[in-house]
Amino acid sequence: MAAGSEVSSHFTLEATAAGNQGQRVKPFTPEKAKEIIMSLQQPAIFCNMVFDWPARHWTAKHLSEVLHGKQIRFRMGMKNTDTVPQFETACSYVEATLEEFLTWNCDQSSDSGPFKDYDHSKFWAYADYKYFVSLFEDKTDIFQDVIWSDFGFPGRNGQESTLWIGSLGAHTPCHLDSYGCNLVFQVQGRKRWHLFPPEDTPFLYPTRIPYEESSVFSKINVVNPDLKRFPQFQKARRHTVTLSPGQVLFVPRHWWHYVESIDPVTVSINSWIELNPDRPYDPAMPFEEDHLARVEEAITRMLVCALKTAEDPHNTRAWLNPTEVEEISHEVNCHYLNGAIVAFLDHYKTSKGVEIQAPRTSKENLQKEDLNTCNCVEMEGTQGQNGTMAAIKQEAASLFGPDLVPVTLRSKETPSEGGGIFESDGKDFVDKDGKHFAKLFCADRQQTMSTSDNAGVDQIASNSAPAPSQTFVSTDDLLDCLVNPQVTRMVAQLLLQGKSL
Repeated sequence: MAAGSEVSSHFTLEATAAGNQGQRVKPFTPEKAKEIIMSLQQPAIFCNMVFDWPARHWTAKHLSEVLHGKQIRFRMGMKNTDTVPQFETACSYVEATLEEFLTWNCDQSSDSGPFKDYDHSKFWAYADYKYFVSLFEDKTDIFQDVIWSDFGFPGRNGQESTLWIGSLGAHTPCHLDSYGCNLVFQVQGRKRWHLFPPEDTPFLYPTRIPYEESSVFSKINVVNPDLKRFPQFQKARRHTVTLSPGQVLFVPRHWWHYVESIDPVTVSINSWIELNPDRPYDPAMPFEEDHLARVEEAITRMLVCALKTAEDPHNTRAWLNPTEVEEISHEVNCHYLNGAIVAFLDHYKTSKGVEIQAPRTSKENLQKEDLNTCNCVEMEGTQGQNGTMAAIKQEAASLFGPDLVPVTLRSKETPSEGGGIFESDGKDFVDKDGKHFAKLFCADRQQTMSTSDNAGVDQIASNSAPAPSQTFVSTDDLLDCLVNPQVTRMVAQLLLQGKSL
């Protein structure tokens, strides 16, 4: 089989021929798809949008031929049901080719090779966070095989994408991404996604150890939770969906997710869409929060690195995620924080009526604070903008149907653990006119806001009593408080308020 541009050209011609025959039409124009992505605040699956993408043929076998024996890094984890999450710092790593991975994955035991120390029945392997730019640095034509422009982002292709290849059981611990939203194209095999809304953040017990830029981890293994240690997790509302080949999952900003491979081989492609493009503020798109998120991330990075390197400067592997390779010196982090603050202020100087508010400190306001909504900036004409966005959201919800399937709970009584979890696979829950989904969407959002009112105070109360096994306050205990998302938001607001005076 040919590789690189030859493969790309072949499938492009194939898609063009199909299009000329008028065989298939995509259900959403790029403009409509982007409107949905920028307004919908609930995960959803796009169907029938990538049938002409050359990348739909990117099986692990095909990619092994394209990469011609290139070694890549695999994360190795245990197939067990421990209540403690398998963070990347607790995993081992193997440098191997995709051919070697496929041979091992077929359970062809060998006394030699990179996987020789890993029993296939006990371990899983995951080639994750593989950025196209470095993976295909000598085959840049292959970037064109991924066509995110179909979702309303012109020019975005494989160059802004990441590849994920895993075996059965491979997974990422539950976490949220600080920046942007996420589009995930499933190529081979199936993955099960467990998602939780941003309002449930206190119930997920967030932590920044291990530290990774833009990733807030949960202390909980959500597929086997320790409810004695984390009782508030029972209040979290789990959304589950099995993503199948040919489908694209939209993960809105700050939705928590745990992702696991449920087939022998899985291949996925994703792209993180930033919500603060370099353009003037658009009142019709008031979700540009990434500039503020960068200030919060810079504060977190500065505090974590300062305390952890002081604790043990020679053992960074215990707390720094292997994917986090940037400098961690105080001087570099200070420069990073200043750069983030300057970028925030410069960005919003172009908007009229900007006012940096003091953080809310009363109990009532703390309860009502949305942990993941930018509250430090108010724009003129808020009522008009809210009306515009409400209309856009209602229109997006009305589009639910065979080609846009929401990821939602069927029953509000569904428990957060074990069995009884209703799951969407992108095929059921379909009405002719999609009205069923609109009702579910609105009802779910209403409950989301009402049940999270006391989330912040509940978490503070639950965290105030130390576990019986704890006899002292560790650096990590202190960091869990100092860099809690709620705290870093308040600190960011104070910093920005002082610099804007």
